[in-house]
Amino acid sequence: MLKVKEVETRYGNVVVLKEVSLSVKKKSIICLIGSNGAGKTTTLNTISGLIRPFKGSIEFKGQRIDLMEPHEVVKMGLIQVPEGRRLFPDMTVLENLEIGAYRHHKVPSKMIEKVFEVFGVLEERVGQVAGSLSGGEQQMLAIGRALMAEPELMMLDEPTLGLAPMVVKIVFQTVEQINEWGTTIFLVEQNAKFALEISEHAYVMESGRIVMEGGAGELINDDNVRKSYLGI
Repeated sequence: MLKVKEVETRYGNVVVLKEVSLSVKKKSIICLIGSNGAGKTTTLNTISGLIRPFKGSIEFKGQRIDLMEPHEVVKMGLIQVPEGRRLFPDMTVLENLEIGAYRHHKVPSKMIEKVFEVFGVLEERVGQVAGSLSGGEQQMLAIGRALMAEPELMMLDEPTLGLAPMVVKIVFQTVEQINEWGTTIFLVEQNAKFALEISEHAYVMESGRIVMEGGAGELINDDNVRKSYLGI
């Protein structure tokens, strides 16, 4: 579904991504793990079209997207849930969800029902402004807003950052449920243990390069991964 081939991304003269190649299979959960500053967010932003790659190519559903504008990428069904949620804090829960459906030109009621099915607490807070929600509720709203676009591929950037352990568990359970609906998931996550446990395939990034890849079950038992990212 998604193919990134030998992509190099720069900030000015600084090379941030160095010949990054990866692929995401349809209806799978794929994760990208690595330390802070490894280039994980830059990878997602480059795929989304927020940053233009200096060289290399990116294909989504067999079509090159590395020269497209971000809104064109969204229209193809590739949606990113950004780090930090990026909600509209002075707008209500419902208004934030409705904005997520903009590519349909109307709000599909079935998607609101699906969001409330997954995140019942959002239905209870539907008229509340987003800025007054807890951190966990805001993350649920950010994922719910992305679901409103009916994505074929959802990219999540650090969805559990700063959340309590119980909420982290809920977020990962939700990611699995969304995947069961048929949505492909590309997950960037510092919580390597949880990410590897729910993923089919995984990539490890260091200093802008993919240094390791393989089945998630294999990597979670790899001595280097366990020492560097699992604290074992």
